[in-house]
Amino acid sequence: MTELKCRKTDTLGGDKEEDERQNEPVLQTTHIKEPVNTEEDEVSIGRGDKQQKDEGGGKEEDAQHKEEESNRPESPVKRSKSSSACYLQRLVRVFFGCLAAVACGMLYAAYLSAYHDRKFWFSTRQELEREITFQGGSGLYYYYYKHMLAVPSFERGFYELTLDNRTVSGQTINAVEHFSLYPELITSFIYRVTGSQDFVEPIYFYVGAVFGLQAVYVTALFVCSWVMSGTWVAGMLAVAWYVINRPDTTKVDYAIPLRDNWALPYFSCQVAALTGFLSNNISSATEMFCYLTMSATTFTFLLVWEHSHYVLFIQGLCLFLLDSFDLVPPRKMADIHKVYLSSLFLAYLFQFQNPTLLSSPLLSLLIGSVLARYFQQKMKMGPLLARVMKLFLHFHLVFTTGITFSYLVKKLIPVSDSDFILKFLEVKFGLNTTTDFITNFLLCQESFQTPGQDLFLRLTQASVLPFYLLVLTVCLLSTLQTIYRRLSGQPMKTNLRLEDGRIGEQPEVIYHVFHTLLFGGLALLFDGMKYLWTPYVCMFTAFGVCSPDLWMTVFKWLKLRSIHPVVLSLILSTAVPTIIGFSLWREYCPRVLAELSDLQEFYDPDTIELISWIKSQAPVATVFAGSPQLLGTVKLCSGLAVTSLPLYSDINLLRRTEDTYQVYAMRSAEDIYKILTSQKTNYVIIEESICNELSVNKGCRVKDLLDLANGHVVYDKGEVYSFSKHGRFCQEIKMNYSPYTNYFTRVFWNRSYHVYKVNSVISFQY
Repeated sequence: MTELKCRKTDTLGGDKEEDERQNEPVLQTTHIKEPVNTEEDEVSIGRGDKQQKDEGGGKEEDAQHKEEESNRPESPVKRSKSSSACYLQRLVRVFFGCLAAVACGMLYAAYLSAYHDRKFWFSTRQELEREITFQGGSGLYYYYYKHMLAVPSFERGFYELTLDNRTVSGQTINAVEHFSLYPELITSFIYRVTGSQDFVEPIYFYVGAVFGLQAVYVTALFVCSWVMSGTWVAGMLAVAWYVINRPDTTKVDYAIPLRDNWALPYFSCQVAALTGFLSNNISSATEMFCYLTMSATTFTFLLVWEHSHYVLFIQGLCLFLLDSFDLVPPRKMADIHKVYLSSLFLAYLFQFQNPTLLSSPLLSLLIGSVLARYFQQKMKMGPLLARVMKLFLHFHLVFTTGITFSYLVKKLIPVSDSDFILKFLEVKFGLNTTTDFITNFLLCQESFQTPGQDLFLRLTQASVLPFYLLVLTVCLLSTLQTIYRRLSGQPMKTNLRLEDGRIGEQPEVIYHVFHTLLFGGLALLFDGMKYLWTPYVCMFTAFGVCSPDLWMTVFKWLKLRSIHPVVLSLILSTAVPTIIGFSLWREYCPRVLAELSDLQEFYDPDTIELISWIKSQAPVATVFAGSPQLLGTVKLCSGLAVTSLPLYSDINLLRRTEDTYQVYAMRSAEDIYKILTSQKTNYVIIEESICNELSVNKGCRVKDLLDLANGHVVYDKGEVYSFSKHGRFCQEIKMNYSPYTNYFTRVFWNRSYHVYKVNSVISFQY
């Protein structure tokens, strides 16, 4: 008996000969008596075994009769009933999944709110004490939110922020552009329009907006893991791991107004939309929804964070690799390029023609990729060796074009921090050494240091790191197999089945493999990158352990025959996350609840006393000098002008910070007086914690960095020699003797702070 079967193979690009060959039906002849054991027959449920057992004339006729009955077309009534049942089942699954995603987000927001109130006693504090809880200089952003609510109209407040001469002494800046204040502008506008002032305080509305965005963050992680694995159990596991590893996934606990906390939820939504957009098994309507969501979130992400274009550059590299290896349709890559370019253009306009966006590596990569694609239209054709050679040429062309474009833009539109970033990276990677204060000061910041072993220990204790390495290994090896097939000219299947066992042929999975590898490499270099990498470790790991495709891929490699691999993969994809979830619930649920019941005490009486004195004694036109973190609090609580701000992305503010920090160096009273008067300073605040800092890492103390930059110390064979003829200013000024009393007068002091007035008239006393 001869049976004719027609199969149509879908591909994701390739040469024209492959496309023409796909459109022709492939005829295969199969004999029942002599079955052909293909790879697909081995993994199909019960198909190969039945054909081998059916021997003899009677059994063969029965099998033939059953096959003819199965090939009969179903009646329209049965077909409509089955389709209705499948649609209803799918609708119920989507409904409960969405309900679980929203519930996880809302519960996490409620948990953050309760934990924040318990940690800082937020609801029982006065307004001044609440504002001081915004640590790390992050309170500066809340000041602008308060300013927008205090002005008569929104338009007036926006105009004042674009011409702000009351923040940095002696300078008129565009605060909206410098500090990326669109979150504060939008939040204050909503607060005004909705009439929320009648039933909620401004600070609660602001904090609630941030916590609401964190709910969106975990919901997007939930959806992303759900889309990739096909089950919303993966989403719940991803959220559980995210909450358990909260110290390594978010900074919202201690610095609410930071730009990261506003921006990363939009990036999470963008990644979820991109994941759905790259998937092959979606309808055109769903693809359009993902495209629109991706466009809106990409633009918003660029708008609210000054470092967002660097993050999108890493994402663009992942997509560039997908396109280069022909793992995603060219049409989709063209659409993604449109999203990037349009978002950059709109962000450039909304950020007042910010030159940083024109010289950003993301734009350079896009320009190089588009030009290389135009000149190499036949790159994905030919045998393996030819494709590999063309691929290397493609990489060279893209990066050479991108670097040239960036160089020309920087020459035409000078960017102040371009050379500084290169110098910083050279010192970070050990290619150079420097005595520059700013470079060494940034390298000593925790975010730019190499993460310690405690990070990986915490991830291992939460069981996420071992499973992450397992999932990443399987997906990476399967991805490498797919890349080899594509370079060899084999088509990439789009209608994958579970029994195929090829998880590395799913474009969304390949993207996340590249995504987690690149961000993971950066997290090994910079501790601050863990807040970008760890959330997607939780999501990616949850997807892997809940995905039957991953287990099926492993079983295909092992050629498992004792137990049917499809059944076993379905069992493991349910059993493993269930066991993990139960163990996490048993061990960490009591800890999470204990955090809510544990009353912590955050109280800083010295800072409160200092701010109270400033608000009551300092005139309106006063300018204060001090450390950037303290000046951010001074600006928030008093509104007075300051000499520097805690913003480490502006080289000009960093230079002013270096000048202000000279009060902790071994400089003369006359030198310090000249520096402070050049910044129009009226009062200088000296902090005991900086002047008498005791740290294990002495090379990162502010006074040590200043001594090195000023040439006041020499390192010789491990020994430190000091040869400055002046004592340390912050210590000498406390002695109250000439010449320090000629230039400065102490007006306030407590255990932590000493405030000195910069004398406008110098009186020489001997």
